[in-house]
Amino acid sequence: MEKKKLVVLTGAGISAESGLRTFRDSDGLWEGYDVYEVASPRGWARDPQLVLDFYNMRRQDVARAIPNAAHTGLAALEEQFDVTIITQNIDDLHERAGSSKVVHLHGEIFKMRSCLVSGHDLQLGFDSEVYEIRGDINLGDLAPDGGQLRPHIVWFEEPVPMIELAAEISSMADIFVVIGTSLAVYPAAGLLHYAPAHIPKFIIDKNIPHTRSINHLTAIEATASTGVQLLSERLQQLL
Repeated sequence: MEKKKLVVLTGAGISAESGLRTFRDSDGLWEGYDVYEVASPRGWARDPQLVLDFYNMRRQDVARAIPNAAHTGLAALEEQFDVTIITQNIDDLHERAGSSKVVHLHGEIFKMRSCLVSGHDLQLGFDSEVYEIRGDINLGDLAPDGGQLRPHIVWFEEPVPMIELAAEISSMADIFVVIGTSLAVYPAAGLLHYAPAHIPKFIIDKNIPHTRSINHLTAIEATASTGVQLLSERLQQLL
């Protein structure tokens, strides 16, 4: 029997319990920085050293973090469902927890690419070498094309190359779940609307965002780890 397709959209809230702060929290990792200083092409052009320092710190934070029960709980669901994770997060905690299909909408902290290749180029399918990076990226570290290496992160004001794939995956879901996201960052927030109107949908968050217009939606007001446990119990009824 073919497994039902379970599509899960995750945001920063799922990694918060692993110690990775969300930038919307009052003590968030963006505090003290104007977001456009460290996460926009303009900020990169103005002060690339600041941007590199910021993401080098983020890389260290992620390397120290460990997947929590929400990450491992989603990975365990692969025994019964065909699970695809679409994440807004740049960490690798889903992969380390054992999830086999993960789409990163906003890039990955452990990857880097040439600054000469823009998000627009990536979206149009231009070839771009992406390289693994576990340590720091420094000014003067160059890609083979001569461009300064930059984090493989989708910044504000840049297109989201993976959004079309994510929309297609969402449209084929049998069950759609949202975990730990405010649904305020577009285009990722719009993926919920690509899910078929008639399918069961769940949203897990400590503060449920406004979702009254969504049909067949069950809200689970809880932390990600508690919410995934409750979700797993609810999903047994849909097998």
